Amino acid sequence: MTGITKFGAFVSLPGNRSGLVHISEIAYSYVNDVHDLLAEGQEVKVKVIGIDDNNRINLSIKQALPPPPRPERRSGPRSGGSGDRPRSEGDRRPASRRSAPGRSFAPEPAQPRGPASFEDQLKQFMASSDSKLSELHMNEKRGSRRGGRK
Repeated sequence: MTGITKFGAFVSLPGNRSGLVHISEIAYSYVNDVHDLLAEGQEVKVKVIGIDDNNRINLSIKQALPPPPRPERRSGPRSGGSGDRPRSEGDRRPASRRSAPGRSFAPEPAQPRGPASFEDQLKQFMASSDSKLSELHMNEKRGSRRGGRK
């Protein structure tokens, strides 16, 4: 580490270059203060995750390491879960997608090539949001014409 800020840490790289490890790329868990996990002069293994238009190098410590194991789920009866209630008419989910007791279904990943970066997820969200807003505005315009003037 060559420097630590409130938003991340700067790391010296070969070729007399340096890069930034953003606070969100330090650990798999929430990091409140970079100083809690890193110190100046500390050597760390990093992965280059991107180079922006200004040739700044974005690094990740957590992506350079294997992810921590997920905690095991406790098995046994659950109370009050949606899998315990019978299906009602208002429940429009197909039977294959409903939760069964002790079992949960995760949504299919948007990209089959591994986890998307935050930037990719943000772009996807923004595109979806823009599309929905655009559709809403179109429906509002159509609705105002239908009423007509009296």
